Amino acid sequence: MKKDNPEIEDDLRSEYDLKSLRVRKFGSERKSFSQTTVRLEPDVAKVFPNAEAVNEALRFLIRVTQENKVNEMTQKPQTLLEKPNEST
Repeated sequence: MKKDNPEIEDDLRSEYDLKSLRVRKFGSERKSFSQTTVRLEPDVAKVFPNAEAVNEALRFLIRVTQENKVNEMTQKPQTLLEKPNEST
């Protein structure tokens, strides 16, 4: 068997200092780069196959909530003395 040559020359430039690199952690301890990570409870995670499905459901909920707020603001407030319109 051939032994590895301890004096292997590589093509890496001298300005690259690999000793200063750190190992990236996996899981919840891993630093995120401009992304927010949200941990779902197991019962909720079972309902969604992937992150895209979660985002779609949340966007739908946001849209419905916002539409309901707009509808509430545009409706005329009813006083206690007024009776609702009754259809006969």
